[in-house]
Amino acid sequence: MDATALKPLLTRAADAETTSDPSSVMTLLADCGTDGSPLTSYRSHFAEGAVGAPAHFHTRASELFFVIGGSLRVLVDDEVKTLGEGDLLLVPPHTPHAFAAAPGAEADVLFVFTPGMPRFDYLRLLGRVMRGEASPQEIKESSERFDNHYVDSPVWRAALESVR
Repeated sequence: MDATALKPLLTRAADAETTSDPSSVMTLLADCGTDGSPLTSYRSHFAEGAVGAPAHFHTRASELFFVIGGSLRVLVDDEVKTLGEGDLLLVPPHTPHAFAAAPGAEADVLFVFTPGMPRFDYLRLLGRVMRGEASPQEIKESSERFDNHYVDSPVWRAALESVR
């Protein structure tokens, strides 16, 4: 995207689309390729015990996590970290990662993907799958389109099992 062609983008909280699943609410803020933004950004509020995302990686984008409130448990490569309010984590492309609300906590997190790519349709699809309105197979079939490549992580599975 040519930087000289960029225009200011303002998304007012009152006007932002939200999508949800049984354990989180996502506020869609900027979607590269659909609203003129060079990045993709959304805010997620995870309920206590919310599972977040399983282990995956992106081939084209870095993913930034900024914890606005609460506490988020994150897998980065083979290490599990807990992020608290005010913490920022940047995960580069090809790095396996996963996330969930930390045990006993809610989490309010700003996500930013750069360079951006249209991802809001993925978030909408994810909500439909979590609500039982779409098949998990649709997520698998969309991995290239949305640059979400799922992997197995014994470290992450063990971290999730330890809180059950």
